[in-house]
Amino acid sequence: MAKTLTGIVTSDKRDKTITVTVTSRETHPLYGKQYTVNRKYQAHDEKNEAKEGDKVQISETRPVSKTKSFALSNIEEKARGAIELKEEVNEAVKDTRDYDHDEKETA
Repeated sequence: MAKTLTGIVTSDKRDKTITVTVTSRETHPLYGKQYTVNRKYQAHDEKNEAKEGDKVQISETRPVSKTKSFALSNIEEKARGAIELKEEVNEAVKDTRDYDHDEKETA
């Protein structure tokens, strides 16, 4: 049976390849303390459908290249996009008051 992993896409810049970061919790063999381990896997994405921030499931396949031995199975959850303000809006709402010096002059 093929190994399946669930993780977050951290890079989709390359063609037909995504980088998936899988986070797992492991227990130290001697001390018994739990800690988190992050591992990065390169996965084959034939249709370039996964985007950065998506939660995806990847499954083990025959090696596609030197670093790719996983393929995208399905996208479990799409990423919620970040909002970026345009440059004109940032200039319009920019606070020009000098709080260090203006307070001393009025007091």
